[in-house]
Order: sequence, then structure tokens, then C-alpha cells
Amino acid sequence: MDEIVDVIVVEDDPRMRERLEVALAASERIRVRDWAMTAAAGIAALEAREPDVLLVDLGLPDASGITVIAKAHTLYPKCDIMVVTVFGDQRNVLASIEAGATGYLLKDDTDTDFAARIMELRAGGSPITPIIARQLLQRLQPAGAGASFGDQEQSVLSPREAEVLNLLSRGFAYQEIARLLDVSPHTVGTYVKRLYEKLQVRSRGEAVFEAQRMGLLS
Repeated sequence: MDEIVDVIVVEDDPRMRERLEVALAASERIRVRDWAMTAAAGIAALEAREPDVLLVDLGLPDASGITVIAKAHTLYPKCDIMVVTVFGDQRNVLASIEAGATGYLLKDDTDTDFAARIMELRAGGSPITPIIARQLLQRLQPAGAGASFGDQEQSVLSPREAEVLNLLSRGFAYQEIARLLDVSPHTVGTYVKRLYEKLQVRSRGEAVFEAQRMGLLS
């Protein structure tokens, strides 16, 4: 008989919760045992029952999801832990892995099949968004290795593109950015498209990650 995987999800964003609900409900092998919207509620859920897998966001309203990861790893060393977040910076990635996470996905990767990634995790894999994996590999390279690749990647942003990028990194929606910059949402979309092309990315999360890596965020 196929294994039934018990999951606890810690996520406060309603849209992401809905997305996860749909994705996980589609699998007969995944059973969500609890949903939590804060780090405290997530820890309480963990103390009440042992899950096979913990899905956790990092940007929770009361504390970093890393505290939940550390608690889960302490309570249940065999629990598989996967981060699902918008934060792709090296500090959060490494802190999550050090706390016990074995998977790391960016929310903006719309192609992600979360049910499949959970089963991959249970099979001993480590699902990681490709751009995060590349950053980890670059960190392990000897000093100076891959420098020419980084030089080729550098793209100069216009002042307006840099403004849009910084607002995107703070989580503002297109409509909010349009109001702040006194332009139309369509114009904001044009700037974002240019950003994605220059940074060679496909989503907000990847754009912020690359911008942080390249030192483009103020």
C-alpha cells in the first residue's frame, strides 16, 4: 500500500494557503493534519502531533519560520521539512538548512507541483528551486570560480527600474507601485518585464534573489 504522508502547513498568506490546499487535496497520498498561520500556532501543532512533512513559510507575522523549523527538527529528527517562501536570499536559505530544512521552494515558481515535491522529499530527495540550488553551488566553488559568468550577468538597471525592483522586494503589488510612482499598472508591468529580461529570471522571487546576490537592492 502506498504511504499516506501526514503534513502540517504553516502559512499566513490566504492566497498561498488556497494554492496549497488545491495542490495537496489533489493527491490521495497526502493528508494535511493541521494548518497554522503563525509560528506559535505552528509549534503548537507540532507539539500536538508528529507529521511526516512540515511545509513552512519564513515570513510569519509573529516570528521567522526558522524557529518552527528548528522546533520540528528537535522534536522529530525524521520529519522532512520544506520551506515555501518568497525569501531567496543566501542568509535565509542557509539559516533554514542549518535549522533542519531539506527542501527550499520559492512561492513565485508557478510551475511547482507541491504534491510531487512532497513525495520527492519523502523519497529522500531535496527539492530546491533551481535558482537557489545554483546559489548554493556557487557558494561551494573556490574563490574566483565562475567570476566571468557573474560579470556577464551584470546588467545596469535604469533608475526607474531600480525603484520598481526595490518596491517589488518589499512585497508591493503592481497597483501599489503604480500609485507610488504615479504611473499606470501597465507601465509597471513593462518595467518588471525589462527587469526579468536583464536579470534572466521568470518571477518576483527569483528577481529579488538575483538582485540581492548582485547587490542591486538599496
